[in-house]
Amino acid sequence: MRSGANREPAAGAAGSEGMTRRAVNWLVALGLGGLMGSVIYSVIRFVIPPKATEASVPSVKIPWKASEMPNNSGRIFRFGNQPGILVRTSAGDLRAFTAVCTHLACTVQYRPDLEHIWCACHNGHFDLTGRNIAGPPPRPLAPYVANVRGEEVTVSKA
Repeated sequence: MRSGANREPAAGAAGSEGMTRRAVNWLVALGLGGLMGSVIYSVIRFVIPPKATEASVPSVKIPWKASEMPNNSGRIFRFGNQPGILVRTSAGDLRAFTAVCTHLACTVQYRPDLEHIWCACHNGHFDLTGRNIAGPPPRPLAPYVANVRGEEVTVSKA
């Protein structure tokens, strides 16, 4: 039984293969374009650091008591729309800074073993006055003023 109506076109026929090849070419082009776009975006975001926004509040009450912070420790808190860091030195003094690294805006932390502030993103180091002492950060951390009344700690802009 040889009927011409039931036969499928040969594998090399122009109608079926041209469409498949075109679709594969489009998919490959879209995939490569997406890959190149994501690589270029990542490189630009790395080379050009994000703009640091100013905290919108003049002062903030810390949500824990002064006695809850042992000597040689640090804690992160919210100062408006940015993180801040409150450090109790080995001598018992309270010092506050913005917790935004001046290199690429990562959040810094206090390292009790080193007794200074450290940025884990690119190994930036700051002393307890906020001055950058090692690593790539170009500027010191912005200082805040820490006021203690009884057990209440209030941090305000310097």
